[in-house]
Amino acid sequence: MPSSPLPTAVIGGTTLEILVADITTLRVDAIVNAANRTLLGGGGVDGAIHRAAGPELLEACRPLGGCDTGSAKITEGFRLPAKFVIHAVGPVWRGGTAGEEAALASCYETSLTLAREKNLVSIAFSAISTGVYGFPPERAAPIAVGTVAEEIEKKPGSLARVVFCCFSEASAAHHAAAFSSLAPR
Repeated sequence: MPSSPLPTAVIGGTTLEILVADITTLRVDAIVNAANRTLLGGGGVDGAIHRAAGPELLEACRPLGGCDTGSAKITEGFRLPAKFVIHAVGPVWRGGTAGEEAALASCYETSLTLAREKNLVSIAFSAISTGVYGFPPERAAPIAVGTVAEEIEKKPGSLARVVFCCFSEASAAHHAAAFSSLAPR
């Protein structure tokens, strides 16, 4: 458990929260997978989601033809508690000079667009690109939180709850710091 309570925020009627948890256990309408371009599974959270969802997830991903960096595609959640998996392909960190920040923001924007199209009420984001893709988590968290807050404010939809699901206390601390910069809305 975190040593101090994690912050929440309400933006346009949508509650934003931070959890330190296993994203594959969350009962939300959709979880956002930090996927690779093939969408066919991998390591880290991607592998965990594929294992928990069962082989049907891989079969659902095969005909999608992969996904471009900065974009996302949606499938059913199969054996997961979540109804859907949104597969977002984040950028590999190349020092910050190859458009990584814009590509990461686009992952969150595209995921929220897919959630709106399905009229989802709840969504949980993994910390996209901060694992093996090497995006510095202290730089990724403000992009994640800021992009989600801005998108919800600009394009309100059916979402009532957005979770930033962190795999570690350190990741949660980066997200909490990003929450502190949210202006009251």
